[in-house]
Amino acid sequence: MAKELVVRSEKRAVSGLRSQCLAFPEIIAQSVANIAPTATPTVNLGLVYASAGNGTWLTYVIATVGLVFVGMNINQFARRSASPGSLYAYIAKGLGATVGVLSGWSLVLAYLFTAMAVLCGFANYTNVLVSPLGIQFAPMFLYAICAGIAWYCAYKDIQLSTILMLAIEALSVGIILLLAVVILFKQNFAVDMSQLSLQNVKPEGLQLGLVLAIFSYVGFESATALGDEAKKPLQFIPRAVILSTVLSGLFFILLSYVEVLGFQGSSTPLNQSSAPLNDLASGVGVGYFGLLITVAAIVSLFGCTLASINAGARILFTMARHGIFHNSIGKAHNANGTPHIAVTMSSLFVFLVPASMSLFGLKILDVYGYLGTIATYGFLVTYILISIAAPMYLYREGVLKFMDVAIAIIAVAFMLIPVVGSLYPVPASPFNVFPYLFLMYLVVGGGWFLMLRLHSPEIIENMELELEKIHTKFNEMKKV
Repeated sequence: MAKELVVRSEKRAVSGLRSQCLAFPEIIAQSVANIAPTATPTVNLGLVYASAGNGTWLTYVIATVGLVFVGMNINQFARRSASPGSLYAYIAKGLGATVGVLSGWSLVLAYLFTAMAVLCGFANYTNVLVSPLGIQFAPMFLYAICAGIAWYCAYKDIQLSTILMLAIEALSVGIILLLAVVILFKQNFAVDMSQLSLQNVKPEGLQLGLVLAIFSYVGFESATALGDEAKKPLQFIPRAVILSTVLSGLFFILLSYVEVLGFQGSSTPLNQSSAPLNDLASGVGVGYFGLLITVAAIVSLFGCTLASINAGARILFTMARHGIFHNSIGKAHNANGTPHIAVTMSSLFVFLVPASMSLFGLKILDVYGYLGTIATYGFLVTYILISIAAPMYLYREGVLKFMDVAIAIIAVAFMLIPVVGSLYPVPASPFNVFPYLFLMYLVVGGGWFLMLRLHSPEIIENMELELEKIHTKFNEMKKV
């Protein structure tokens, strides 16, 4: 045991996390697993279709383009420095400590609510898997199983987590792409003009659908939370941010087109199917694919839960090290080199919220939609702030170019589309109150930070000093 402690503690970052232990495949696995490509065609796409209809594929085109521009702004920082603080640390560097803390507060909600939403997806597909046997598990039991295993993986070893996530997503995406080819073949690769001409599509439907379409991608930036643990972080993390977005976007665009096409003429609309790919597989005579897809969905949704807990815990961990939360949350495990207290707190929270909602009799997929929508607001605010922070940061560094400003403006414009669409026209209840609940959450976080600032003004100074140390360290590394 003592020997194991020595071996595993050999290479540590200043934060106490394991240093430079992750290669590029493991880094991109974090972003891809947080996106959870399998979750979109199996769960999320039907919710987008409910608003966007035949324009579902277009919402994913708009989301992909917009998030690539956001990724380009993220990479203005990711090419220059890295830390477990992810976008929180970048925004604090670009726009100051107060805005940085608000973005961190927003990101914690975003990652943890994403974990809650996909926890519901995990429960839904587990019951789909066992329903032919006449078995139905209580949602709370399935939430506990998924959150508990995710906690163990995140607590034990970041390398174990990322390798597992990479294998999960490669298997899941491969199976779904094979089914998509079968569906297109059965349709004689016909061109669906009702989709391409956006038949019966309304602009407000596209706007509202874009909120949940963007939820399909959220977490693409979560590789930035592995700054201390990545090998060659200034090279590998920026590549992972862009590549995960582009590849996932192409997958979503193709599957949205295929699913909408496949459900034409079906007695059950796409947005009312609890397992759309299973229904499509049965419809084209390859029902056995349904079992494979169900298993793939379960493991992929678990992978997203794990990735979200990994990322959210590292934001909490870094903010605690900056004095925003209790310093015990900012401690790393002596043997595992993981933010074990932050991971444990995150995992408990991820279980308790959907478990509490299930006690009130809410349907699993309704809870998925509610929590996923709220999580998206957290990401949208952060993506807008990082796009504003990038040119401000480059200006202070003396390297700002016209193209950098243009990229920032385009990214903000794309992210404002779903923000406006979630407010006007006023969506149906309860979605109409979610933006204001999120705003209240930001007010509470801002108030908490202002109180800290008044009672402990040294927090700001220490945070800025810590961020400057990280930035200086990487500048010196690039000169060597």
